[in-house]
Amino acid sequence: MASSPLGRPTRGTTGTNRLRRNDRWIAASPSFRRAADPLVVDLGYGASGVTALELAARLRDARPDAEVRGLEIDPVRVATADRQLAEVRAGRTAFPSDLRVSFGRGGFEVPLPDSRRPAIIRAMNVLRQYEEGDVPAAWRTMAARLAPGGLLVEGTCDEIGRVSSWIDVEPDAAPVRFTISLRLSGLEHPSIVAERLPKALIHRNVPGERIHALLVDLDREWDRAAALATFGATQRFLAAVSALRAQGWPVLGGRSRWRLGELTLPWGAVAPVE
Repeated sequence: MASSPLGRPTRGTTGTNRLRRNDRWIAASPSFRRAADPLVVDLGYGASGVTALELAARLRDARPDAEVRGLEIDPVRVATADRQLAEVRAGRTAFPSDLRVSFGRGGFEVPLPDSRRPAIIRAMNVLRQYEEGDVPAAWRTMAARLAPGGLLVEGTCDEIGRVSSWIDVEPDAAPVRFTISLRLSGLEHPSIVAERLPKALIHRNVPGERIHALLVDLDREWDRAAALATFGATQRFLAAVSALRAQGWPVLGGRSRWRLGELTLPWGAVAPVE
């Protein structure tokens, strides 16, 4: 356990099901599914341990041997999460009592018992309070703790988990993918994600930047597909994403992911213009 964890406490906002979209992404990732040790760290989980508990419950559906370690800088938050876990162990919650989850104190240095290296580090809503210039160093510190082939998933979402975005970062601290994940029902425009972009991109949503061009094009195709709203928001989003790909945007994945409200591109397609 680190005596002086690296970083600052998160603002602490935590909500049930807030990170469900990100949980689903991690559960499907090759870095998790193929890991020799399917250990996932929920870094900066906030005032409640619920996101780590939910993540563990969802991951065990993909791999029964999955394990989650929740880390927080604030020892009071760790104590709160430990009390929640005691309720789980006693069978007084909706979570399985044998859920493979634990909590501890730590920050960007990601301390783990027995020097284990996680397959995934999830750091959602952690870097929002930092400066853009702080991001590369934070990525390097966290990514250095990953197992070979592991993944750092860093991003942001709204308070109820309907609007999310994140960046996949490999162990050498190189960002490789950017993903938007939206609740399509009731969506006015996909560019609502501009308010919830990761710190590396949130100040880059201006003309001349790639992320701005993406959101402009995505909104335009969403509007063009308005007639398909009769068949549901999912069909409208599928049409919009297909149109983006036809225009030359290097959209990854296929319709099974797009149906979930996800749009993923290589990092280079949205990386800040230097």
